[in-house]
Amino acid sequence: MELINGIENRRSIRKYKQDKVSREVIEKILDSARYAPSWKNSQTARYYVVVDEKVKADIAENGTLNFSKNKNNISSAPVLVALVTVDGISGYNPDGTATTTKGEHWQSFDAGIACEAFCLAAYEYGLGTLIMGIFDENKVKKIIGIKENEKISALIALGYPDEEPDAPARKGIEEISKFI
Repeated sequence: MELINGIENRRSIRKYKQDKVSREVIEKILDSARYAPSWKNSQTARYYVVVDEKVKADIAENGTLNFSKNKNNISSAPVLVALVTVDGISGYNPDGTATTTKGEHWQSFDAGIACEAFCLAAYEYGLGTLIMGIFDENKVKKIIGIKENEKISALIALGYPDEEPDAPARKGIEEISKFI
């Protein structure tokens, strides 16, 4: 993949073919995603890969805060990934004190980098993704069996796209940058 092509052309996919995604392909995506940079190379990102239809249905029904769009997105995707981070490491010293004034911010920052790496790797393998942030963390953690010391950063729908959405409008360079 040409990196710029992936950055510019990856889209949020909300319609998927029902073709199964092989474990081999998912593992290749995970293998690439694990190279995402992280705070002091702490590598706190974890991926809970849900392929069981009953578990996915339980999350869609009980873990989406009744947000119908995410119910549909989870139900229609062959795979759901819970991207989690190990709590209290990114941005912290070994003794638990914050390394900077940003505190927990670094945990979310690292999760965002890991999420983008995962989505770009999926795109390279011809898969589409949708990053979702509206969910009931406690219910999803219980349904999947996520450890107490891990926080869900995002749910990611994964599958072969059954749509080719247009790129949404982007702000111009003059709106997003300032040269000093």
